[in-house]
Amino acid sequence: MGQYAIANTRPVYNILFIIGLVHLLNDSLQAVIPAMFPILADSLGFSYTQLGIIAFVLNMTASVSQPLIGSYTDKKPMPYALPIGLSLSFVGMLGLALAPSYILILLSVMFIGLGSAVFHPEASRVAHMASGTRKGFGQSIYQVGGNTGQSLAPLITGLILVPLGQFGAIWFTLVAFIAVLFLIYIAKWYGDEVRLYEKKKGNNPSATVGVNKAIKIAMVLLVFLVFVRQFYHAAITNFYTFHLIENFGVDIDEALNYIFLFLVAGAVGTFLGGPIADRIGKKNVLFFSMIGAAPLCIMLPYASLAVSMILLTVIGFILLCSFSVSVVYAQELMPGKIGMVSGLIIGLSFGLGAIGSVVLGWLGDQIGISTTLVYASFLPLIGIFTMWLPSDEKIAELHEQQQTEA
Repeated sequence: MGQYAIANTRPVYNILFIIGLVHLLNDSLQAVIPAMFPILADSLGFSYTQLGIIAFVLNMTASVSQPLIGSYTDKKPMPYALPIGLSLSFVGMLGLALAPSYILILLSVMFIGLGSAVFHPEASRVAHMASGTRKGFGQSIYQVGGNTGQSLAPLITGLILVPLGQFGAIWFTLVAFIAVLFLIYIAKWYGDEVRLYEKKKGNNPSATVGVNKAIKIAMVLLVFLVFVRQFYHAAITNFYTFHLIENFGVDIDEALNYIFLFLVAGAVGTFLGGPIADRIGKKNVLFFSMIGAAPLCIMLPYASLAVSMILLTVIGFILLCSFSVSVVYAQELMPGKIGMVSGLIIGLSFGLGAIGSVVLGWLGDQIGISTTLVYASFLPLIGIFTMWLPSDEKIAELHEQQQTEA
């Protein structure tokens, strides 16, 4: 099922841009959660650990089931799972705006996470199908939508949540509703393509080829590296505002501007990462995105306000230039399992990274958030293990060997 592809090798631009826009809307819903952290900490007195648990519940719900859903839909596509997923997010956002207790907030966050888990594998397949032969370009369009949505968190807080408080989340039910309408259109196109493919395939399904050991090892290593990247990403997006507030006395709005710069730069890096990888190779981009950012990350906890702004911008660009590249790299490792590998990279590895939110929150309560960020700053150095990933050429050789053995 992962072999589904449209007959036209040229990208279907309207589908790519719509699915990228919906990815923006979906991830802006998720961005409401960390955007509410300063509000919840101030109004309800939540500790860093409690905030970390909220982030953990969101990301684990949104991620653990993604590979399972993707594996199932590789065999049996579910076009209308797309609007159903965003409908679940609509329910969760409504609950988040009205929840009077910590437990109900967690339950609402679970609905938002589950909606995202249903959305992502099928949306990633739509982007893959609509990309034609330009897979890197198509994935960049899709992923930059998500990263742009995430970058809206500081604006969400400053413009909506600070003046309106928790109830301000009610406005995002409208965002979810608009996304559902777009996805009904996408689901119709997707369903038509699947039916056309099935009609052409007839009774001659392609043979299933196993995955050899080298490919499996490379996939495990890639998931681990993305996990480390997201662990550090969680440190910045969820807790760096508290570092700025505590050490420089800035208010919430000003502190969130720094996170906004980090996320916007990351969105730009996500978009440009694909074309850069087409020129210098995916493995090289994956390596540079962590090792290139590492010295700047180590400097960040000691930087002044002005220097912090510059460092966060550059780190965001470098760190996230591998975002779409890691997805395309994984899809090339296992080309017949588009949904499953998208779930692994976008979902599971992000969920594992969410464990970092709990760890960082707990450490922040024990030793202070600034000291915790000092320790977290060394995480990108683990990117040195990217050297053991196979190059694009080696992946092609492994697949040829796999086909020969089959």
